[in-house]
Amino acid sequence: MCRCLTCVHCVFSIHRHEDDPIMGFSILAVSAGAVLGANLRWVLGLWLNALFPTVPPGTLLANWLGAWLIGLALTIIAYFPQLSPEWRLFLVTGFLGALTTFSTFSAEMFNHLQAGRWGAALLGIGLHVGGSLLMTGLGVATFAVLRMLAGAIK
Repeated sequence: MCRCLTCVHCVFSIHRHEDDPIMGFSILAVSAGAVLGANLRWVLGLWLNALFPTVPPGTLLANWLGAWLIGLALTIIAYFPQLSPEWRLFLVTGFLGALTTFSTFSAEMFNHLQAGRWGAALLGIGLHVGGSLLMTGLGVATFAVLRMLAGAIK
């Protein structure tokens, strides 16, 4: 498998062979990550969503943080191919999958659309989608900066 980090195959695939251990470790990795990610998302919502109900900041922060971390995580995983697939399952599928929330974002924006609040819906959609794409790029850039700094320190 190439490590180009641009094709869907390289970014999201985890190859399992018949000589691999039982799927139990994979299930445990996803489950443990999901528990942490879902609880962080819940806490962010509790603390922040009431501050600005038009575009609830807890949901937005969960998506932006998750997008930044996915950019960082996927570049780290590509740079260190020796990391076990369970780490990717724990971090990307479990933790970040549970932290980020397309369903809550969709429900919040749909409520705005139903109520005729088109401006609020468009603002939320722009912030979530555009911001998440920007944050993913920043996550990738963060790893590049960290590598550069690590090289300068040596």
